Amino acid sequence: MQVLVIGAGVVGLAAARAAAQRGHEVIVAEAENAIGTGVSSRNSEVIHAGMYYPTGSVRAKHCVAGRRMLYEFCASHGVPHRKCGKLIVATNDDETKKVEQISAQGKINDVEGLTMLTAAQAKALEPALTCTAALLSSETGIVEAHGVMLALRGDLEDAGGVIAFNTPVTGAVRQDGQWLVSFGGSEAGEMAFDAVINCGGLSAQKIARAMPDYPADRVPRRVLAKGNYFTYAGKPAFTHLIYPTPVTGGLGVHVTLDLAGRMRFGPDVEWIEEEYYPVDPKRADAFYERIRTYWPALKDGALAPDYSGIRPKLTGPGEPAADFLIDTPAEHGLPGLVQMFGIESPGLTSSLSLGEFVAGAIEG
Repeated sequence: MQVLVIGAGVVGLAAARAAAQRGHEVIVAEAENAIGTGVSSRNSEVIHAGMYYPTGSVRAKHCVAGRRMLYEFCASHGVPHRKCGKLIVATNDDETKKVEQISAQGKINDVEGLTMLTAAQAKALEPALTCTAALLSSETGIVEAHGVMLALRGDLEDAGGVIAFNTPVTGAVRQDGQWLVSFGGSEAGEMAFDAVINCGGLSAQKIARAMPDYPADRVPRRVLAKGNYFTYAGKPAFTHLIYPTPVTGGLGVHVTLDLAGRMRFGPDVEWIEEEYYPVDPKRADAFYERIRTYWPALKDGALAPDYSGIRPKLTGPGEPAADFLIDTPAEHGLPGLVQMFGIESPGLTSSLSLGEFVAGAIEG
């Protein structure tokens, strides 16, 4: 089959690699001039274990499977990563109950390496930490996201696939049993494909609406949740990732470490209407307040604005979090078309599993 993958983020590259390794002719159409310039390059670079997600959800399935695949992939491809572990901390009795619920959900999701700790046990691991209890996830880690994408690109090209940069997709229609896809850019034109996989990230809904054969009522609304990060200039206080109990829309302002050992905090949840990336320094006030519940020693003036990312959510403030939405021919009835909506966290962790799934879906 001739396959078009729209979007060269981590999920698009994983899907393209999987399709190419199955023997298909694969082209990736990327609107920008490089891989991974959107959601994939603006996250915490965490390999998630998979304990947060509801039983039987798409996220739970692909996060757990994808995490195991990603560790193997990084090891075999020389991608920098470290299984540093994380603590999900409670700072009062209500939060302790929530953390215990997360632990129970993790076991339902087949997440290995989860251990409930007392405050004393947690403090023995992280002396700077203040908490009433904590959940240790030994399978959580960090990874160089761009390294993952470079390795995926290498495998894709080794299997005969190509990436067309500066090539936005402007539409696609069913014609003579194929998908006739229109492209913009300096080399605008049309090309027919047997299958199309929409991994457009923040642009996924726009791309789907440009396919008149795809029912408009199947395109979900797009909700933007910006996540801001602040960097910490001093010596890292922790060796594990430190997560508070989750908040609506995200996992809370947590401590993340990069592979050089530097410490940063984020992301928060800022609901926005349009894509907007600058970090407002005033948001640091809320960061200090939340971080000091588990790290009271944080000094004034220690945080500086760093970067931000935007989560392509399907639900908004006060609404139950939506699952990943992967619409395949089995659901919508159009041959060779997969639409992927709302692929936010844990998209990086889930990418290899998602890629294999959608490569199989276009084959029927």
